[in-house]
Amino acid sequence: MSNALATNNDARLQDDKRTEMLDAIGSKWSKFSKQELSDLKTNDELVTQVVAKYGVEKIAAQHDVDALMNGHNLTA
Repeated sequence: MSNALATNNDARLQDDKRTEMLDAIGSKWSKFSKQELSDLKTNDELVTQVVAKYGVEKIAAQHDVDALMNGHNLTA
């Protein structure tokens, strides 16, 4: 497999993983629009948005985000 093909496959897998994570976020927190989900770049942004949209304490939002993300980072 060439490096270009391997890089393309890696990028596709990352895109698929990001899409799965965004779907899981949207399922858990339905107040997010598709656009808002796609605009998220970091787990910290997600925490901030959960606090703003749901009026929960930051520590509770952080706990929920950490549990949902299960050690994964939300990167664009």
